[in-house]
Amino acid sequence: MKKNIPISKIMTRELVTLDISDDLYKAERLFKENKIRHLPVVKDRKLVGILSYTDLLRLCYVDIVASADDTLETFMYDHFTVSQIMMHKLVVVSPKTTLKEVCELLSVREFHALPVVENGKLKGIVTTTDIIKYFLETCLKYRSECNV
Repeated sequence: MKKNIPISKIMTRELVTLDISDDLYKAERLFKENKIRHLPVVKDRKLVGILSYTDLLRLCYVDIVASADDTLETFMYDHFTVSQIMMHKLVVVSPKTTLKEVCELLSVREFHALPVVENGKLKGIVTTTDIIKYFLETCLKYRSECNV
């Protein structure tokens, strides 16, 4: 199994992004419609943060607790902005960063996605799900190597 492949080979290239001026209602809709857990946040097409679905759930646990009343969610979404709850201090990787390096980063940090940036431009995102899918596909190709 190749550990030194560049992350560009497995990253997600077709990105769903959130603009810094978008509201939390739009963020929730994008998470649910696209079945994703991380949204790169951009301002003037430049990466300025990342918002995770977990960040949104921490803000308002309405989705976890079954409730017909949207009062709490509405209050929270109306009083906080994307900028207030997104992660500002980003760890990013380049498309040439190896799979091994990305795995090492993700294994010691508390996040599950890394924006992939080249020359200041957002090129993709790599998530733990992308890595698991890659390992599964590789194991299926090389069953004896993976003892499957």
